[in-house]
Amino acid sequence: MNSLNFDNITYSKSHSGDLGVKIIVLIFLMALIIACCGKQQQAISRKAAETEVAAAVNQLVKGIADADENILKSVTADELVYGHSSGKVQNKSEFIAEIVSGEPFRYTNIELSEQTIRISGDAAVVRHIFLAETRNVTGEQGSLRIGIMQIWQLQNGAWKLLARQAYKL
Repeated sequence: MNSLNFDNITYSKSHSGDLGVKIIVLIFLMALIIACCGKQQQAISRKAAETEVAAAVNQLVKGIADADENILKSVTADELVYGHSSGKVQNKSEFIAEIVSGEPFRYTNIELSEQTIRISGDAAVVRHIFLAETRNVTGEQGSLRIGIMQIWQLQNGAWKLLARQAYKL
């Protein structure tokens, strides 16, 4: 320790005080680095989740277009609430049975546009425009253009459709 004395005024320069400041600055910088890396990891995780949800939406569309019961069962939650633009609401088994039966119609082509995906924890909100060409049981062709909002939930490591509501455009 170095000391100077000027008429009963003492000034001390302590090297241990410098060490304390250095430790505080070092801790602050480490916390800043961890916080930044955490936000970067969170952004990467959010982007990965959005990619996974988009893949699940595509699987759902494939299941609907192909009337594939196994795909539809794999991408929907047991608690599914499936709302149509007409106001009709179905559970999982009713939704799948209708698609597989082809009544009131089969989908011959499906396209999605203007899709957005928002992740919040283990849930995702997906919105898009659903465009489809259909054919009823008598062979008559039709088309469909509706808005869709879906709620997906991460269940046991897989994204499952929990709720869907269509609305007229």
